[in-house]
Amino acid sequence: SAASDVYKRQEALKGLALRGKRILLVEDNALNREIAAELLSVTGAEIETAENGREALNTVRSRPGEFDLVLMDIQMPVMNGYDAAKKIRQMDDPQKADIPIIAMTANAFSEDKQAALDAGMNDHVAKPINMNILVPTIRKYL
Repeated sequence: SAASDVYKRQEALKGLALRGKRILLVEDNALNREIAAELLSVTGAEIETAENGREALNTVRSRPGEFDLVLMDIQMPVMNGYDAAKKIRQMDDPQKADIPIIAMTANAFSEDKQAALDAGMNDHVAKPINMNILVPTIRKYL
């Protein structure tokens, strides 16, 4: 049943808690944003959201040290994830410029992963989000 699947997923995540960590989730699609935030909240992480790359860039710029990691969608209006990551990496303040950034994209081909790394991102996870992949990936950088 769906309920037992959710229970199993929650049980699997308890050992991988991100309690006390603050994550900036950047996703333009409202439903995807809500689902991802809900899934991540199970881990104990505090989730804040941004709707596009420019909003993410402004958030990182204006609030140094507040976030432990950025989860960055790639295809977004206003500013895409690659451009936002490049601009974050170019910031003068190392506390801002060095924040771990993980790309989230529906395109899980090797060239997409390479494009994410070329943009200065630390890693890449495929959408739809699989928490059994996402949480260990996040933990590598925290």
